[in-house]
Amino acid sequence: MFQKFEVKGGPAFGRQNVPALREELARRNLDGFIVPHEDEYQNEYLPAANDRLAWLTGFTGSAGAAVILNDSAVMFADGRYTLQVREQTDPELFGYEDLANNGIATWLRRKAPEGAKLGYDPRLHSPDGLKTLEKAAGHRNIELVAQDTNPLDTVWEDRPGQPAETITVQPLDKAGVDHAEKRESIGEGIADEGADAAVLTAPPSIAWLLNIRGGDVAHSPLPLATVIIRKDGETDLFVNPAKVTDEVRSHLGNQVSIHEESAFETTLSTLKGKKVLVDPATASAWHFTALENAGAAVVRGDDPVALPKACKNKAEIEGSKAAHRRDGAAVTRFLHWFAHEAPKGQLDEITCAQKLEEIRRENAEGLKDISFETISGFGEHGALPHYRVNEASNLKIEKGTLYLVDSGGQYPDGTTDITRTMPVGEPTDEMRNRFTRVLKGHIALSVIRFPEGTSGMALDALARAPIWEAGLDYDHGTGHGVGAYLGVHEGPQRIAKGSSPVPLKAGMILSNEPGYYKAGEFGIRIENLQYVTEPETIPGGDRPMLGFETLTLAPIDRNLIEPALLSDDERAWLNAYHARVAAEIGPLLDGEVRSWLEEVCAPV
Repeated sequence: MFQKFEVKGGPAFGRQNVPALREELARRNLDGFIVPHEDEYQNEYLPAANDRLAWLTGFTGSAGAAVILNDSAVMFADGRYTLQVREQTDPELFGYEDLANNGIATWLRRKAPEGAKLGYDPRLHSPDGLKTLEKAAGHRNIELVAQDTNPLDTVWEDRPGQPAETITVQPLDKAGVDHAEKRESIGEGIADEGADAAVLTAPPSIAWLLNIRGGDVAHSPLPLATVIIRKDGETDLFVNPAKVTDEVRSHLGNQVSIHEESAFETTLSTLKGKKVLVDPATASAWHFTALENAGAAVVRGDDPVALPKACKNKAEIEGSKAAHRRDGAAVTRFLHWFAHEAPKGQLDEITCAQKLEEIRRENAEGLKDISFETISGFGEHGALPHYRVNEASNLKIEKGTLYLVDSGGQYPDGTTDITRTMPVGEPTDEMRNRFTRVLKGHIALSVIRFPEGTSGMALDALARAPIWEAGLDYDHGTGHGVGAYLGVHEGPQRIAKGSSPVPLKAGMILSNEPGYYKAGEFGIRIENLQYVTEPETIPGGDRPMLGFETLTLAPIDRNLIEPALLSDDERAWLNAYHARVAAEIGPLLDGEVRSWLEEVCAPV
């Protein structure tokens, strides 16, 4: 199985490992050390060797940090992990602070010991983030000291080795564009920015640019590597050569030179006097310093690959459609199984997650991995948007409330992400009302047409309006970008309240996932993926309009819908969507499951 459910982390980690780190800090004449969650590649899912915060503290959340001092320690986590961080770490070792609103910087300014020397690993901090910390530290005469080697790595005796999974070639029929053409185009973009070269540090950008995939990162087909690409398209790839097969070398050709990872810093000397584009959002402070020390002129700018990667070409869109049909058939089999088994009272959150993965593995051709750890939440756990079940938290599924499952698959032709919410037994009027409001918001974001230049920030309110009308809201974004057999979370596109200024462009894939969460009782979310269609002029209009086409195909539970709350147009959308699901997924099913699908996709 791709997913395991053992209890991870816990207070024992901090009790054992914090004292060892303190001894190393004393040897280095440091009063403390800053430990972010991020690794050297800014990965969302960390390889075990880079999950330093979890090893040191026992906290396994995806957003957090710690500051270890010689006589105290502080944990930082955001609102998603308020309870988890206290359960997984020892309160006798740690105090607790909010990570939001520049949490570490605020602590440095207000609470850190006056005149302390705090170490940090410059490979784990962005240049802008580091400047914020340095400014805050100045208020209390604190010295931040860069470390050539991470003291935590020094004392981590049983640290796993860095991943070295074999790199594979992404075939042209799935990539859509040859990597030579991509490199030439990206090189032109670099020149347009007034630069001679660019340093790429984001694994998804490197994988897309070179039409390669890997297995170094859990649930994301990514190789860990670094790239220097010049404006003429010539490229240096810095990667563990053990991961590179003869097929990959042949695929990359003569214009891509392969080097040991350790050769990156010395190779920077070839950029002396050159202007080098680097993205401060993805590269570390170390990269900026190394370039400056090499005599290069740093040009701060966006990763030149990020936007082209986000705008999927025809082959990537067609591949995604095919992957979603296969995945939708597997999800439908699961929904049928759940509808018949859940009322018997023998299921729990783990058995449901395992069953869904089992069905995907057996029935969804080409499945390489799940795209993230399945969110399998019953009742009160469904009200936790980022809940991850384990053997200690596992709830039995009983009648009387709702079950929410958010899951996805990684296929060679596409990445999927879908959320469905189902009642167990008869839902209450409140559940139907809230679900229907979420559905109304989902539909609004499915059918909207919008002019070029519109950002996701401008569309976010459409999905929230029916929820707002009832005096409610949800505390997560409405939509995130999704890669083409890459990461399930991809930028720069996003649909959210105040942090998504990037205009949406044709070919971008985004999620559409409004929700409602009643703390301690139940959660609701409806999520489909959809892509931005090419601009077309609406009859009578004065400019072309973009729109969305839905990729995800699986039934939405009609038992939770209050038809009287739907407008005629909303009812028409739902019926058309279900007719499409039946037409496209039905032929992939047979027998009882196909009959059930036809029943649940009947018009409202």
